[in-house]
Amino acid sequence: MTLDSKKLQIKSSTPKILIIKPSALGDIVHTLPVLASLKKGFPESEIHWIVAEGLHRFLENHPLIDRLWIFKKEKWRQRERLFSSLPEIAAFCKGLRREHFDISIDLSGLLRSGLMTFVAGARYKLGFKESHEGSPFFYNHKISTSTEIHAIDRYLKIPAYLGCPVDKVEYPFAPFPENPPIFETLPHEFCVMSPSAGKEANRWPADRFGRLAAKLPLPSLMISGKGDADVVEQAVSHSQGKAIDLAGKTSLPELIAIMRRARFLVTNDTGPMHISAACDTPVFAIFGPANPIRTGPYGTIHTVIKKDLPCAPCYRWKPCENWRCMEEITVDEVYEIINNKMKYLQPN
Repeated sequence: MTLDSKKLQIKSSTPKILIIKPSALGDIVHTLPVLASLKKGFPESEIHWIVAEGLHRFLENHPLIDRLWIFKKEKWRQRERLFSSLPEIAAFCKGLRREHFDISIDLSGLLRSGLMTFVAGARYKLGFKESHEGSPFFYNHKISTSTEIHAIDRYLKIPAYLGCPVDKVEYPFAPFPENPPIFETLPHEFCVMSPSAGKEANRWPADRFGRLAAKLPLPSLMISGKGDADVVEQAVSHSQGKAIDLAGKTSLPELIAIMRRARFLVTNDTGPMHISAACDTPVFAIFGPANPIRTGPYGTIHTVIKKDLPCAPCYRWKPCENWRCMEEITVDEVYEIINNKMKYLQPN
């Protein structure tokens, strides 16, 4: 069933709802407004969420979530460990089925999330008609919407279809420390830079982040996960001592606290960008192959820095031979944009 403008009438005032959005970090941030809307529409509902192991730390102890189902993505997809993982996978599937969900909402739109939809066996299986890898086959309510709108606006089409209020975008974070111990080691005033990205083609060269940090009058905290520590190290090495290496040194809850205190964030298209936007901290987002209309920072206080080229966006994973979309964005250009927007900045 494909329905665009109609609303699904849920008879129960206490539906049991399953959100299927295992990853990635930015996508999980985008789903928080959906969570808020569902809870407003169904205040007595029981909400569960399937989330990837590791990223579950971002949602732990959330007051609006009754249970997290931890999807061991990295472990379960390893062929050499498949046999030993089968009992865990079977228990995961049986556990979902035993919950007897009223509603499942697949916001990933991939084959694996479609299979999760099937396994959970909710009465109302919701997802987007335009989803990938055959996942719409598993939905009995398919919402059709444009893919050329921001992910948050797109996601909110589903709670709207359920009759939930979507007039206000809210980000209900799980509890996080307002003043984590790491603050004792940091300067009082700082900006944050995120030089890594999930796709290599989306990374503005790391040395340029460092050279930008060297020009700014306030220190820069360079963040990333442990896996991208080499990217941060390269950026810091070009900062003339103006950047602080925090690669792999912050938890996800601590990252929220850092973003709330930062004066601004300079970033590629990556998860911390969306945390910063959700915290109303100004974002300067550098875009090349990605599409800021779909995945840029949400809100009017943020700035997207990109080159208008006929080949962009191309959504490539690796830089192409003519990687102009990133190479032509200079350090001076980014600095001037930041300086003009944040009037207190002055050249060194």
